[in-house]
This record gives sequence, C-alpha cells and structure tokens, in this order.
Amino acid sequence: MTDAGHQDGHPGDLLELLLTSAPGCLRHVHHRPAHHGDHIAPPHWADAALVDALAHQGITTLWRHQHETADLLHHGRHVVTATGTSSGKSLGYLLPALTAITQGVRTLDRRGATALYLAPTKALTADQQTRIDALDLPGIRAATYDGDTPTEERRHLRAHTNYLLTNPDMLHHTLLPRHEEWAPFLRALNYVIIDECHVYRGIFGTHTAAVLRRLRRLCARYGAAPTFALSSATVADPAAQASTLTGLPVTAVTRDDTPRGSRHILFWEPPTTPGVDGTPRRRSTLTESARLLTAAVRTGKHTVAFTRSRAAAEILAAQARHLLTLTDGPHADTRTIAAYRGGYLPEDRRTLEHGLRHGTIRGLATTTALELGIDISGLDTVIVAGWPGTRASWWQQIGRAGRDGTPALGIFVADDDPLDTYLLHHPDAVLGEPVEAAVLDPDNPHVLSRHLLAAAAETPLTPDDSHYFGPALHPLVDALTEHGSLRRRPHGWCWTGHGRPTDHFSLRGTTQVVHITERDTGRVIGTVDAARADATVHTGAVHLHQGETFVVTDLDLDSGSALVVPGDPGWTTQAHTRSTFDIRTVTAEHRTGPVTVATGAVAVR
Repeated sequence: MTDAGHQDGHPGDLLELLLTSAPGCLRHVHHRPAHHGDHIAPPHWADAALVDALAHQGITTLWRHQHETADLLHHGRHVVTATGTSSGKSLGYLLPALTAITQGVRTLDRRGATALYLAPTKALTADQQTRIDALDLPGIRAATYDGDTPTEERRHLRAHTNYLLTNPDMLHHTLLPRHEEWAPFLRALNYVIIDECHVYRGIFGTHTAAVLRRLRRLCARYGAAPTFALSSATVADPAAQASTLTGLPVTAVTRDDTPRGSRHILFWEPPTTPGVDGTPRRRSTLTESARLLTAAVRTGKHTVAFTRSRAAAEILAAQARHLLTLTDGPHADTRTIAAYRGGYLPEDRRTLEHGLRHGTIRGLATTTALELGIDISGLDTVIVAGWPGTRASWWQQIGRAGRDGTPALGIFVADDDPLDTYLLHHPDAVLGEPVEAAVLDPDNPHVLSRHLLAAAAETPLTPDDSHYFGPALHPLVDALTEHGSLRRRPHGWCWTGHGRPTDHFSLRGTTQVVHITERDTGRVIGTVDAARADATVHTGAVHLHQGETFVVTDLDLDSGSALVVPGDPGWTTQAHTRSTFDIRTVTAEHRTGPVTVATGAVAVR
C-alpha cells in the first residue's frame, strides 16, 4: 500500500491513490454533480424559544422541504417526508412537535401536548435523544423508553415525560397493554413520529401497522387524534406506503432542497491474487474492503464500511487495524478503527457513536445497525462490502457519504458471486432503477387476528372498530369468538384468556436473548438473539468482539447464556445452513416458456 500520510484532503486524492495502488479494479464511475439548496425563514407560528435554540446551533433558516413538512403537520395533515439521506428530515417534524409541547407547558395544568417518537433501532433513538437534549428547551422532558430502561425509571417516565422515544416493540408489549397507566400521556398526544418508515415492510411492517391501529384506537378512547409524521430516505411510493402503514391519508413531501456536494460512486472488483497452487483467485470482499478502509483512514477520510453480518464487521475492522499496524508501525493508533454492530451493550454503543461523531474514530466497520439516519455528519467515504440485498438499502448506505454537503466518495466492492458480478458490468440495474416498494399487508388474517385479541384485552372490541381494522374485523371476530378466544358482552367482545395476549407473540419473531459472558470473570460482553445463537455462539465457535477473540465453551439456550474464554485459536468459524422444502399441495400452475410456475403449500425444513 502506498504511503499517503495522514493529511485531510479531497476525495479525489483518495481515488487517485486507489487507482494507483490497485489498477484494473475500477469497473465503473458514476458522478453526481453538486447542487445548491433552497432555504426559507422559519414559519411564523414556531415557538420563539425553539427558534432561538436553533439559532444558537447555527440554524437560522430552513430548507424549503423542512418548512413545507412543518407547516403541513402544524395544520393537522399527516405527512411523510421522503427526501435524500442527510436532508434534515427530523427538523420538519421537530418544529411543530416541540412548538406544541413548549407552548402547552405554559398552560395552567403545565402538562400540555405530548409527542411519541418511534424508531426501529436503539441507535436511532439515542441519536434523536441527543439532538433534543442539545436544544436545552425549558419544559421539554424527553426520555427514552426501551428494553434498557431500568424498572425504577419507568414510573417517572409515565408521570413526567412529554416527548417519549421508544420503538414499536415497547408500544406492543408494554405501553398499549398498560394504557391506563399512560392515560395522561395518551390524552395529550398531539404527534406520532415514525422514523425510517421504509423499514416497516414484510411481516414486521404488517405487525407494526396493526400496532399503530391499536394506538389510534386507544387515543380516540382518551379523546386524542394525533397527527402522524413519517420520514424515510428510500421509499418507492411514500404516500401509499405511509397510508398503508398508518391507515390514514398521508401527504408526501419529496422535493429535496438541501445543498449536495458532488459525489463519485465507484463499482470496484477486488483484484486476483495467486492461490496456493498458483491458480489466480479473487481477493475476498472483506480483505479488499479492509484495504480500502485503511487507505481512507490514512488519508484523513472519515469512513464507514458496511458489511452483511456481525461477524463480517468484526473481521473487517480487525483486518484494517492489522493493515494500519503494518503500514504505520507498532505505534499506529489502531483505536481510530472500530466495529459497530448489534449485540453490543448500551454503553459500548454510545461510546462508539460518540467517537464517530466527534472524530476520534475515523474508520468504522458496521452492519445495517448504522444504515439508518443517525446524525453523523462529515463522512467522506462509504464502502459497501457486497450487495446488501435491495436498492433501498444500497442507497441508504451509499448516501451516508457527504452528509455535510462536501464532496464524497462511495465504493461498492463486489462479492465474487453472479449477482455482484452482474451489477459490476450493468451498473444501470442499480443506478437507473427505482428503489423497491415496501410491501406489507395490514389485512393479513394470521397477524391481524392476534392483534385483535390484544386490542380486545386493552378495551372491548365493537363494530365501530372496523374504522381502524378494516372489513376483515367482522369475520375474524366471528372466528375468534367461535374458537373461544373472544366472548360477546353487552359492551363488546372481550378477551377470555389469562394474562395478556401480547405476551404470546412478538413483532419480529423470537425475543429471547442469549447473554455472552466471560466464564472466569462473569463479565457480560454482549448479546445475541436466540434464533442466531446456534449459528454464531455454538460450543466451539470463535467470537470476535471489538478486536478481542473469544472461544465459546458452552451454549445453554434454556438459561440464555453463552460462556466464552479469551484466546485466539488461529482460525475463525462460520456456520453453514441448509434448507429444503417439500411440496404439499399444488393449487394452480401454468407454463412460461420452458418454466412451470405453480402456487401451493410447501413445508420448509
């Protein structure tokens, strides 16, 4: 690797270095020119204290799309803002929400309005909390309510919080089933904010759609009709998707008026190297991405490399730190390169986010945990190590570069497989096509029937609830009544079971967590979902954690524990999964050329 020093420079300097050090790897360059922004003064109705707080942060005007979003929300319109990554979407909903709260706390009861913020990841919630705290507005009592919140703090949150940051899972399992305890908050609820709404697709999106309908139903019981604000950078049909998710008519704001620096996007194929028998072999995507990450860090570029798995993020970071030591010697500051992924303890996540935001970490290998809109400005370069599966995800990752309007570089490093190879030679399949639609089905009877039981346990169902759950309500209620899960009473259909229905299903599949614990010290170093445990922390597995290597000595799913000991055996482990299916029934089929297409029932094993 050519010694480039550690001086900050233009992304073109890094591009020149890469082309010099690895000629023949570049397959395509896509250039997006810079464009200027269009700004406007804050709306006249914005609270003066909030406008002053923003001015102290250097924000004296809004981008025109922020103003449009804020004004629509202030006048009671449900809005989805679908503009580019780092286009300041959050200010569009914060302005009306915080204005309503700050003006409300000046009333006699000092409770005023409340707002509910929903995010799919803890990192996104923590970032939003930091942003609101930085405004230091009198009367704003923002608090995060998630699985990490200590029990003793939860009662205080219910009584005092007026801007609650949480996730759909907590809404489903805790807040809605115990809505009486949250009655003052729900009664004053003015805004529901759904960040990164493109995540809510498939079965998770279908579950979340039902949760939002349960929320609207309970709000109506307490006399509230909150305005919904949704945001996402990558949604194919934002108004339709947001409407399907919430069950409400939604207006889309799609014109992006933020200034953009120029951006070069590289389609990069790793070079070939001699194999053990002399046969040329393609360098692995992770190894090449680690080389690119190291080169970027050494030229002073703040860089994030996205991988497709937690283990890959750890391996890439470890390889990059090793390369940095080889090039800069034993005194190289390897702390400037780190991994970031799900499964870290909360305090570790916050430390890493702070380091990246404040520049002590210049290179980060991560998973989709950092794909969403965490406010980390000043990224010069993004590396996408292998096709992430969808155009939406690819653009979310590539779009993280240049978040402060400066020139930026995005590098797609192809895997050695047919799909990635095709994209290398047909870049228009990515660059020239729209992102995928976020598909969800709020009428799915298997999902909706469970949420109807949850809704009945919260407050009895009535025929009028078809306003929230649609025409599927009546046949499903009849079926659940016949099954004995519901019982007709004078005031509606009631849940007949014991406990809470929400205890028996989750929004994302399994919720059991396995704690990864050092055997000799009892220190918990991280967690993993039980569904992943057999593949990632099985007995004998090598577990990587922030540059440290551990070997799993025992996995006990019943107790939710994986015991590890420090040590590097000299190899890594990777689980191989196999699945097959049996055709049970065929309901219809037809031929398309030489191919027979059929629908029916299958058993996957």
